[in-house]
Amino acid sequence: MNIARKAIAAAMCIAASAAAFAAYPEKPIKIIIGFPAGGPLDQHARLLADKLQAALGQPIIIDYKPGAGGSVGAEAVARSPADGYTLMLANTGVAVINGALYSKLPYDTLRDFTPIARTAMQPLALLVTPSLPVANLHQFIDYARARPGQINYGSAGNGGISHLVPEMFKNATGIYMVHIPYRGSAPAFTDLMGGQVQFMAESIPQAASYHKQGKVRAIAVTSAKRNPALPDVPTVIESGVKGFEVVGFYGFLAPAGTPRDVVAKLSDALRQVLTSPEVRDRMVSQGADPAFMGSEEFAKFLATETPRWEKAVKASGARMD
Repeated sequence: MNIARKAIAAAMCIAASAAAFAAYPEKPIKIIIGFPAGGPLDQHARLLADKLQAALGQPIIIDYKPGAGGSVGAEAVARSPADGYTLMLANTGVAVINGALYSKLPYDTLRDFTPIARTAMQPLALLVTPSLPVANLHQFIDYARARPGQINYGSAGNGGISHLVPEMFKNATGIYMVHIPYRGSAPAFTDLMGGQVQFMAESIPQAASYHKQGKVRAIAVTSAKRNPALPDVPTVIESGVKGFEVVGFYGFLAPAGTPRDVVAKLSDALRQVLTSPEVRDRMVSQGADPAFMGSEEFAKFLATETPRWEKAVKASGARMD
């Protein structure tokens, strides 16, 4: 009799739990971004928020918790209840670079989060100052190889993607360039245009704008395919560097232990949002390629990307302690 009662009680608990998950969401959902308002992640979140709100039937609130390369926001999400009402929109740095960059990181992406969906990939353009006597990537490699240590490259700061991609490029081609870190991409672009640095790797929108104005010269893009914003610029692979595909990404994560039903509902909602032609067109204009990946596939992607970027950080010698 007791066994029967326990079985009935367990079945009732499961049914109640299933009903609760089926009703999700029942209140506003908060998306935490570990950077100030107005940046690329904020633009991406705002682009998706309205249609995500419509798909889920609840308000979407964007909350900014900047600091330590996105780590402050990531820690806040990791410590939040695993109920699907607090999510993180992460970029490459937050998800897979910070773990190698900071010796005392307050979170571990693979341990402390449940992946929901990857939403976009963000290729970079390889740029040179217009005064450099090279017209394409092959010529640049030959030029730099003949002048080891005489080519400077600028970045938005130590340990970021604009620092690590040139380091990967150096390793892939055997050239030697000197890193000049700046506080943000704006001053780095200024010195690239002025010739104080000769090379940069930067996200597509700003790079494409300056390239079209003749202020910098785009000689390659780091994606596997050409970018619509720079259709005449070949990929690094096309230019002869085999297997060189390096792109950043954006994706949503929830605290570890978030119920599968909730994760599935969020993931499916994001998939629906990314089918919108309006969203896709605006995303491309912002320099990102729509690239939906569901929860399980995104988890595998993160597990593969993490050691790849750890290797790049180690090779660069960058630390942020």
